[in-house]
Amino acid sequence: MIRHAYLILAHNEPNLLKLLVEALDDSRNDIYIHFDGRVKDLPLLSTLKAGLVILKDRVKVYWADVSMIEAEYLLFKEAYTSGKKYAYFHLLSGVDLPLKTQDYIHQFFAEHNGKEFVGLHQASIPRLINQRLRCYHLFPHTFRGRGLLFSLKKTLRTLFVWLQTLRGGWINRDIDFHKGGQWVSITPSLVSYLLSKEEETLARYKGTFAADEFFIPTLIWGTPFMEKLYDPSSESYGAMRAIAWREGGVLIDYSWDDLRFLQESEFLFARKFNTRDMNFIQEILKLSHAHG
Repeated sequence: MIRHAYLILAHNEPNLLKLLVEALDDSRNDIYIHFDGRVKDLPLLSTLKAGLVILKDRVKVYWADVSMIEAEYLLFKEAYTSGKKYAYFHLLSGVDLPLKTQDYIHQFFAEHNGKEFVGLHQASIPRLINQRLRCYHLFPHTFRGRGLLFSLKKTLRTLFVWLQTLRGGWINRDIDFHKGGQWVSITPSLVSYLLSKEEETLARYKGTFAADEFFIPTLIWGTPFMEKLYDPSSESYGAMRAIAWREGGVLIDYSWDDLRFLQESEFLFARKFNTRDMNFIQEILKLSHAHG
């Protein structure tokens, strides 16, 4: 039996996570979940058919911080070293949902076996790269927040980045960075390669901003894995994921306005969702539970 590993980064929306696990509950799958280390009361999750592993080794994940990559590495490592053989490793967030049945998804990857599903950003962004990855960012655990102390830290961080950009950055000057989607479906060969680069990757991105969107595309650039990409010309089709980016790079939650698009989409997975309107969520779940 060809098996797939689903790797889930979870931190909120426990009820949606339960529905995601249910949608992935198939005898051909194993599900690995990393809960943000700040989550104290873990939801009770169970499966009927799929294997389910809740990672005991957890890190506190802070938005745009290197801790996001640390959590991803924990998931890849847990699944890769489990002793089980997987055809694909799918990295999802806890607020994602599949848009197709497991029969469809397994058939799709069987037809494209060996391809790597990593979305690549298509625009040139040298200024963004310099600001995010070639400057050291103070207080990396508080990129998001509120209050007077947060505002003070943000002001100091912005000033420090500005001073660094005047001299072309302090760090990572020799790295050719490439941006892409964080959420991927990749083969054991690529997972093994990522794991072999763990130490240098975590050191490289310490103190940077939103490096999770860069670390896999940057590592594979110029390697034979580039020849195996499913669609290097599209960030969305490259990973076969629908992600609700809006103008200005704002990530929103899908809603009723997007239902027809999601129903007619070729994509396998979509993000992100919430449980504020369960009638809408039930319509999305029908896509992964359809028969015939």
